[in-house]
Amino acid sequence: MEIASLANPKVKHVVKLRQRSHRDLSGQMIIEGYRECRRALDYGCKPDMIFYCEELYLKNLNEPTVVEECRQRGAQCFSCTPPVFEKMAYRERPEGLLIIAPQLTRTLDDLQLPPKALIVIAESIEKPGNLGTILRSADAAGVHAVIVCDRCTDIHNPNVVRASTGTLFSVPVVESTTEETLAFLKKGSFRILAATPHAAALHSEVDLTGNIAIAIGTEQYGLTERWMKQAELRVRIPMLGLADSLNVSSATTILLFEAVRQRIASGQIQVPDHEPWHGESAFDA
Repeated sequence: MEIASLANPKVKHVVKLRQRSHRDLSGQMIIEGYRECRRALDYGCKPDMIFYCEELYLKNLNEPTVVEECRQRGAQCFSCTPPVFEKMAYRERPEGLLIIAPQLTRTLDDLQLPPKALIVIAESIEKPGNLGTILRSADAAGVHAVIVCDRCTDIHNPNVVRASTGTLFSVPVVESTTEETLAFLKKGSFRILAATPHAAALHSEVDLTGNIAIAIGTEQYGLTERWMKQAELRVRIPMLGLADSLNVSSATTILLFEAVRQRIASGQIQVPDHEPWHGESAFDA
């Protein structure tokens, strides 16, 4: 079926999904772009609908395969004219693929963590781009879960999906409260790490090879006092210039890859010499 009218009800529905209230009401989310759609499908996404526009394809990728996989999974498939697709698109330069899919609904009880797990606690992150970038770094560092506490940003925000480059689907993500998360960490014998410029130890001077939860806070104020008091490990990242702080996603990346460095050095993990194994579906829970 081809959609050529900007007034089509389905087009209006997609546009409304940019609003958090409409996403929560419908239980759906937008996944836009070849890489994002491809990764969502790779991790078991069962789309409700896919909208595509061949004129906007990147041409050097395999967009028809994405459309066909969505069709095989029971999605409604709609071809669109360029003006219609551009009306729905969140990107400035649309790539001709847009999936509407159910939201992620994993809970803390659904997490299956290995021994010596590495997880990220993101407390009240305000900017979707930062949360998406944190997810991207978490995926690269082999993080076993990201727990979003007391959310300010909806993990289903299209900007989160975009900034994560689709790794929202490869890293188990849970939304929870601070109290529930602290109880979960205590039960799992996790040590909590917090970065603060007032710490004596550098981030490279503490042991990050066991069950570690790296806690990060809001862009403006950092972690709340509740989390700082619970942190057994308080570290600082050396700052040699005029800036007294780093972007929250940059700081998270530095801390994560120090943990990766230590885990490689101890033989706990190995650097793969092949394409990453993608593991189980993020939609299994």
